[in-house]
Amino acid sequence: MNDLKTIMSGRKKHRSPVKCAVFQAMQSVDIDSLSECSESDIRPVLVSLVRMALCSPLETSDSWTKARKDVLKILSGLDVVNSIVALLSIDFHALEQDVKKEQQLRAKLGGNQGDSVLVSQLHHGLALEFERSDAPRRIRLLLSELLYIMSEIKEQSKGGNYQKQSELFESEVYLEEVCDVLCIAQAELPNLLPMTELAEALLCVKNGAWLLCQLVSNSPQCFMTVCSSLVSRGERVDEETLGGRQRLEMLRMLCTINPKEALNVRRMCIQHCTMPGLAIALTLQVAEVSHSEEELVSFVSCLLLGNDQAVRLWFSQFIKAGQKGNTSSFQRKREPSGCMLYTLRQQLLDQVTSIVPATRGDKMAESGVIQASMLIRLYCALRGMATLKYSDEEMVALLDLVTARPPPSKAGAHFISLGLCTLIACPYLLGSLDQEQQVIDWIKWLMTNESIFEKEAASGTSFGEMLFLIALHFHNNQIHAIADLVCKTLGMKSAVKANALSRMRQIFTQELFTEQVIASHAVKIPVTPNLNATMSGYLPLHSICQLLKSRVFSKHKVAIKDWIYKQILHSSLPLHPLLPQLIETYVNSIIVKGAKTEHTNEPLTEQEILAVYRDSVTHKQSAKQRQQSPSDIRQDNLSPQLLVLYYVLLYEDTLMNHMKTIVLLKSPIKSYSDTIMSKIPINYLIQAALKEQQMYAGLFAPLTRLLVTQYPHLCLVEDWLEESLTTQQQQQMNKSKVVHSFSPSTYQEALSELQSSPTKVIAHLEHLLSLPSLELMPYNDVLISSLPTLLLEGTPRRVLDLAKKNWFKAHAVSPRSIRLMTVNALRAKTHGVFQVMPHTEQDIVVDPLIVLRCDCRVFRNPSILEIVLRILSAYTQACQVYLTNHIQTHPILDNNLHAEHERQDLKIALSAAQESAIIQILLECCHVDKEETPTGQLSDLREVQCLIFSHLHQVFIADPNLAKLVHFQGYASELIPLLVAGVPSMHICLDFIPELLGQPQTEKQVFSIKLLSHLCCQYSLPKSLSVAKLGINVMFTMLTVLESEMRVLFFQETVPCLFNICKAFPPLCDDVTSLLTQIGRVCFSQLTTTNSEVASGKCLMMSYLTQIRRVCFSQLTTTNSVVASDFSLLPGEDGHLDMPEPTCKRQRVGVVSSYSQLYNTVQQTFQQLASQAVVTNSIF
Repeated sequence: MNDLKTIMSGRKKHRSPVKCAVFQAMQSVDIDSLSECSESDIRPVLVSLVRMALCSPLETSDSWTKARKDVLKILSGLDVVNSIVALLSIDFHALEQDVKKEQQLRAKLGGNQGDSVLVSQLHHGLALEFERSDAPRRIRLLLSELLYIMSEIKEQSKGGNYQKQSELFESEVYLEEVCDVLCIAQAELPNLLPMTELAEALLCVKNGAWLLCQLVSNSPQCFMTVCSSLVSRGERVDEETLGGRQRLEMLRMLCTINPKEALNVRRMCIQHCTMPGLAIALTLQVAEVSHSEEELVSFVSCLLLGNDQAVRLWFSQFIKAGQKGNTSSFQRKREPSGCMLYTLRQQLLDQVTSIVPATRGDKMAESGVIQASMLIRLYCALRGMATLKYSDEEMVALLDLVTARPPPSKAGAHFISLGLCTLIACPYLLGSLDQEQQVIDWIKWLMTNESIFEKEAASGTSFGEMLFLIALHFHNNQIHAIADLVCKTLGMKSAVKANALSRMRQIFTQELFTEQVIASHAVKIPVTPNLNATMSGYLPLHSICQLLKSRVFSKHKVAIKDWIYKQILHSSLPLHPLLPQLIETYVNSIIVKGAKTEHTNEPLTEQEILAVYRDSVTHKQSAKQRQQSPSDIRQDNLSPQLLVLYYVLLYEDTLMNHMKTIVLLKSPIKSYSDTIMSKIPINYLIQAALKEQQMYAGLFAPLTRLLVTQYPHLCLVEDWLEESLTTQQQQQMNKSKVVHSFSPSTYQEALSELQSSPTKVIAHLEHLLSLPSLELMPYNDVLISSLPTLLLEGTPRRVLDLAKKNWFKAHAVSPRSIRLMTVNALRAKTHGVFQVMPHTEQDIVVDPLIVLRCDCRVFRNPSILEIVLRILSAYTQACQVYLTNHIQTHPILDNNLHAEHERQDLKIALSAAQESAIIQILLECCHVDKEETPTGQLSDLREVQCLIFSHLHQVFIADPNLAKLVHFQGYASELIPLLVAGVPSMHICLDFIPELLGQPQTEKQVFSIKLLSHLCCQYSLPKSLSVAKLGINVMFTMLTVLESEMRVLFFQETVPCLFNICKAFPPLCDDVTSLLTQIGRVCFSQLTTTNSEVASGKCLMMSYLTQIRRVCFSQLTTTNSVVASDFSLLPGEDGHLDMPEPTCKRQRVGVVSSYSQLYNTVQQTFQQLASQAVVTNSIF
């Protein structure tokens, strides 16, 4: 510090070596300006002027010739010019050679300063020798000293920290003459004496900064080069070393003679991250020249809050180093130039003092609000990012600034927000009770004037919201949330420690904002207009969400329903992510009681819910409204409608989950009526949200989950696929749309002429198909009412297909109403006296079989049947949800698990009974009536069967147990081959056929074997083979255990099935042949006991049967042989036993006839086996 004082005293003694005007005149070669300067002013640049006047110029223009004459006029009369001319008269060529030798000598290691080529051994001191020498020797003396210093710098790498005691540079008497010699030497030997190296050498001697300024003034074009070199070689913290302080002073002096380049030099400091003290000093210099108080604050704020991490770290190190070495100096007065950090803090403190009103409680001047906000952010950045420790004066001044009262304006509101965050980030500003009371009074003033600021500021956010949010976080002890709020508001990272906020927390929670105050004030905060996801910052929504989570409204019985309802209505797209959370928290506060309060919030009324959908696009609209584009409608309406839909679904779901608790506590919470849901266009809203999921982020996924749970019949995959396909077709058809005068009345008239002129109906239906879904809604009634007319015989298929497509298109918008209208329109006509009331949706949900009680013609009309099957699928799923909800709404209160399981079993049984009845009805529809004569494979019956089989496939896949139930119930055996071929999921029957074979009813056993035979042909799998073996074994067993009559009936039905089994699995032919042989023997035994004459014929037949079996399946061991297709068991040509006609007629009793038919069946089956069998060593 003594060295620094020496530098400062030298600076005081020697004023600026060159005036700014002189430097600028030299830089621009303004001779006129120089001629107006005094002799003392132009003394530093005389060397350059003499060289201009005497040296031969490169420019020979008249103007420059005149300028040289003006220079000579300036020089005339100055005695010192003669000495300068003498310096220019020496032999610089010889001098250059000696300088090079001197440099070579100095480059050798271990050289002594006395060894020199330029000068011989000195007999006196350097200053005395300089005084007594002539001009050539003076240059040699100076160059010898400089070259030695430069060699020392290079050799020892000491740079600016190296100091050389030289009486030549320290003598004030010879300083101007030394400067003249230096300027001439550098001008004549620029390659040997580069300006940047000279600058580093002059840093090591006393008065080096003054000499460098003189040197640069004579060569102004080198100014930026010298500054750039000095800055780039500077230290990261320039005030820690003597060399750093000298470099700082040298650059400050350079920028004093050329202030225009001060900002560029400061930019170099930031670019190289060196000399932060110089950057501060230059900033103060620029601010003083421009009279701008904001310059210093803006510059330091940019360093600490900018995006460059390296610059922030560099400047933070400067702050830390300044505090480390000068901690005690901040408590006493020092010269502002002594330490740049001290100077910086003093300047900032002076600015704070000038902004704060003199009397506490007075309003701050409006012109100082923005500057005050910048100072607050800067002080927070210095503390949080550079770890600056405030002095006592700074703490008092900063607290006065934070608690100042700005005028009502947007800038004033921002200033207050910054002040609140500063109190949280710097809680130690409250060091006494008086200061705490000062903060309390200020916050009370904020609470009183909040409405005035909001009115004047006209901003989307207010400090009042932040104030209440901070209080709320303090109540919930969420310090992390407060820290996030502070960091976001200040725009920087700031460490907020919980233990330091204990007093601040007490002030907020106990003295200013009790829970009741917060709740009462929160409902008065206006909602945010057009709330969407693009809005940043903390909004009233954040405060309300937090209060709802902590159940403050319920605890203090403050109604929040109206505020939430208004905010939902004022929402827009893209949806704000907190809105779904707000609804979830609100619903929980309605239904679920808290641990500390019995009061709950009020739910939305049905009138409020319906009011949201009063202007819905699915309701009746005016022509002007229908002309609006769908995008405009979505933008205006769908955001609140989807939020209210989410509220209703979530409310019902939460209510069901807590129904048992509600019933036990006898809470007056009720469910919404079915009328509400029937008037909400659920499907349209979901489809619209599906197309723009990114606009409903955070809402679409939970909304879909609730919808699938409560209304699965509105989430059918077929409907959603149909909607996407309809949209694509709509886009294609709109390209070729032709305008006609169509209306519901004209369509009704065209229907009356359907049989005679179907083209009109086709034209209407094609036009409706080209309309957007919303514009089709006025035609819904006439479309549905026309379905019975389309059932008439002779209706063209084109009309039916177009009607079906239009139905699905209308169904995509409002499926529930379309389904109900369709069921009522297709009801079977009754000719009774009493008027039949239309079915309600509740009726059909309870009993889905109502859908199938329709006109019989529907089951032979594929297009209409497809519609009915879609309706049936939807109401079946709705019935499942209804039964589940019915159990939940009527819980068992005594925790009787047995009763609960019994109710669940009854529900499952009822559901299974309904669904199995539906399947049985559909299977009956696949029967061919006696009067029906199907023609080819493209008949309506065939198409109806395909539609029903496709429906059954989906049902069986969804619930395999239902397939098991249907097959245990049984159905017509004629349908078995159709079902096996048409229902791909019939393979699951292989899992329960063994169980079906084990049933005691013979009918079920016969049915299972028939089913097994067709499954083996359709699915030739290893599993089928094992089940087939089991079936054959069961038939072996049944041959021995059944009574005579039952045996005949059983095998008469099952024996033909053996052919299909053997056809699918040839290895089973041997077992099947054995079974057929035994059956034949049983038949023979029964017939012999009945009639002896028959026995003789049968003996002959059995001998043939045994011989053929032995030949076919035991003796053929050679090459493969195919049994002829005309092979017969008996000598008769037709393969039957030739019995005498009179004998057969006499034995027409029941047993004989039955066993004869069975025997013929066995014979025919064996003949089929033999005709298809390939014999290879008894392996088939």
